[in-house]
Amino acid sequence: MATLKAGSRLKSAVCDTEVMVVRTTTDDVRLECGGAEMLAMAAEKPAGSVLDAAFAQGTLVGKRYTDETERFEFLCTKGGKGSLSIDGGALVVKQAKALPSSD
Repeated sequence: MATLKAGSRLKSAVCDTEVMVVRTTTDDVRLECGGAEMLAMAAEKPAGSVLDAAFAQGTLVGKRYTDETERFEFLCTKGGKGSLSIDGGALVVKQAKALPSSD
């Protein structure tokens, strides 16, 4: 578990996914991709890490991912086969807000 900081960049230990932290809290959480904890960009990927089938929906580059309460937000900078989760709870693609009509 780690405290995330806005602006931090992380990579997956099991696929090609890379994210940047956009919004976070001061809580210690476990950010995972593909069922494995995310790593700092400079860290080496552990040998033998495999993608968990329960977290293999994939991530899309340029999309923002958030939790149900929108306390956390991550920007996907490189897509991959794993899906993002915090403490086992899956993150979803953040939907764009509807703009008011200009009638």
